[in-house]
This record gives sequence, structure tokens and C-alpha cells, in this order.
Amino acid sequence: MIDIQSIKNRFGIIGNNDKLNHAIEVAVQVAVTDMSVLVIGESGVGKEVFSKIIHQNSQRKHNKYIAVNCGAIPEGTIESELFGHVKGAFTNADRDRKGYFAEADKGTLFLDEVGELPMSMQVKLLRVLESGEFLPVGSSKPLHADVRIVAATNVNLLQAIEKGTFREDLYYRLNQISITIPPLRNRKEDIYLLFRRFAVEQAEKYHMPTVSLTDKAKEYLMNYPWQGNIRQLKNIAEQISIIEKDRDIDVDRLKSYIPPISTLPVIVGETENINDKDKVLMTVFQNKKDIKELKEDVETIKNVLNSIINPQKPLLINPHIDENEKEVEDISEDVNDEKSQEIIEIEDNNQPLTLADMEKNAIVEALKRHNGKRALAAKELGISERTLYRKINDYNLE
Repeated sequence: MIDIQSIKNRFGIIGNNDKLNHAIEVAVQVAVTDMSVLVIGESGVGKEVFSKIIHQNSQRKHNKYIAVNCGAIPEGTIESELFGHVKGAFTNADRDRKGYFAEADKGTLFLDEVGELPMSMQVKLLRVLESGEFLPVGSSKPLHADVRIVAATNVNLLQAIEKGTFREDLYYRLNQISITIPPLRNRKEDIYLLFRRFAVEQAEKYHMPTVSLTDKAKEYLMNYPWQGNIRQLKNIAEQISIIEKDRDIDVDRLKSYIPPISTLPVIVGETENINDKDKVLMTVFQNKKDIKELKEDVETIKNVLNSIINPQKPLLINPHIDENEKEVEDISEDVNDEKSQEIIEIEDNNQPLTLADMEKNAIVEALKRHNGKRALAAKELGISERTLYRKINDYNLE
């Protein structure tokens, strides 16, 4: 029987989420084999921790463990980094050099961001996985390495295969076993535990009292989507611990350290825990912004063409005066006028809301959050301050 808690203690894992526990169980079970493992999860969830669990619970634990970030190595040098090179293979190659595969012989090689590998390297990686053989750059003599591969990705490799940027045969060779790490927003019960751990660590490190959150601040913390996951949460906890003099943090102070939810981009498949109203509002304001940017692009192209046809006419690279801005607003108004007649059912005391109602509510909430400061509210909503003034008049919000 696997002692999950001892694994957590050993590798500094905080949380009691069922999916997290299952991922740990799978990592320990597969560790005793030599199967390739693909660790899947968003940026910041702690994928490398699971590669270390696999290595330390395998028969290779007394040999080398090497972690390589494939996305951080320039394309021109990645082959040499992985497979090494011989003296004279290229300029400045003044001696033979072992690559990561040779260095990790009999051990474990963790390939982070494997989806960033160029196609030419994917072919060579597939050969190593299938035969254990590789050629150092500039050499015609193949070498052999017995390496256990653990790969990780924060992108959808199946979509990459469809786009032609990742090899299907390599995907199945890496994905003999897959481990999926849940994002932080799907581990709500663990969020405050993690925050407390990071706050305590900072307090002990700098000999200061530990910060604490009010009930409302805890609630906001646990319902925030945390697109940056544990890495983002840790940064916030450390900032608050160092900067705040008052060690009791209320919800307003907490919000000042975290980007507002309504300004975050809508990512398909990644917003399941943001309520439907926020999703629609984010889409409304993003569409307005897109319309304005499109209008600006059209005006710029028209101006360039006019300057070609009429060389005597001065070229205005950014000809967006108030009249043009008004045209943009009129376009967005037309779109909203049509859409505002469509009723979208949203769970809000079982009362249907129009897009106009939701836009009005979003403006009210933004103004409340910024104590009536319209410039800040407009920035949060993704609209111009001039547009916000007009909307306030339209909705009689004075």
C-alpha cells in the first residue's frame, strides 16, 4: 500500500485533493518500471515534482537525474545539448562534449516543455527512445544510453499533432503512461493551505509575524481562478508577507495584489470555475476591444493606401481622432443593441439578464472596486474613459 502522506512530506506537496492524490499514486506505481511517462498540466502546477517522485522511487535513484527545459534551449544548439558533439563539429567546438543523454546514462532525464521541440529534434528523440542510440553532432559513430524519459507539457499535444507541429509517433512513445496534474482552481480546498504554507515560510525566513486573511479574503482567494497556479499563489503570498505592515489582510487589500477576474482573457476549456456571468462579461468587453482594434487597423491601411495614391498628402500612422473613436463606439453600440435583445439565461435568482443588464452591473462593480475612480474602472473593463463616461450617462449611474 502506498503511503501518500509520506510522499507528500518528502517532496513538499501540500493538499488533499483526490485528483492530486491519484496522480501521486500513479507516479509511485509507474516508478518501478522503465516506461516513458508524460506529465500533463498547466504552467505552475508543479510537474517537475512528479518526475522527481518517479526517479526517487525507481531502481535508478542512485544514478543521475537531469532536468532539461526544451523551450529554453535555442534551436541551433539543442541537438548538441541533448546528444553532445565532437571536437571540430562547429565553430568553437574545441573539445568533445557529452550531451544530456550520455550524462544521464542509467538514470532519468526529465524533458520539460517537450512540445516546444523542433520537428527535426523530434525525429532524433524518437530514435533514441526506440533504440537507445544517438549520434553526437559531427560524429558518425553512434553511442548508446540507457535513459528513463519523463516528459512534461502544458500544451495540448493532440492539437499540436493536428496542426502538424508535433509527431504522432513520438507522442505515443512518450505517452506510455500519462499523469495529469489538476490546476489549482480545481483544488479549491487546497488553496488556503498552500497560502498559509508560503506565508509561514516567509515569516520564518524574515523573522516576522505570519499574515492571516479575513473570512471574506479567504473566500475570494479560494474562488479566484489562479491561471498561474501554485507559482502565482506563492508569489502573491510572498509579496503580501513582505509588503503589508498590518498582518490581518482583508479582501480589499488582497485584491490589490491580484489581477481582477474581469480583466483576464477567456481561455476555452480553462475557465470552468469562473461563473457564467463573468464569462459573458469578459467576452462582451473583449469583443468591444477587438472591434476597436480592427477599426484602427482598417483606418491605418486606408491612410497608407491614400498616401500612395496621393503622395502630397501627409501620412498619419495613427489617425485615430475622436471622430474615429466615436465610429468605433458606434459599431460596438450597434452590436450591443442587437445582442441586448437576446436573453441569455444565467443563474441569478432565476432571473434572466440581458447583455445590457450585465454590462451595467459590470460597470457598477468596477466603479465600486475602485472607489468611483473612473480611469481605473475603465482600464479594468477594457474600454476608454470617454466610453465609460457615456455609458454612465446612458445607464443613469451618476
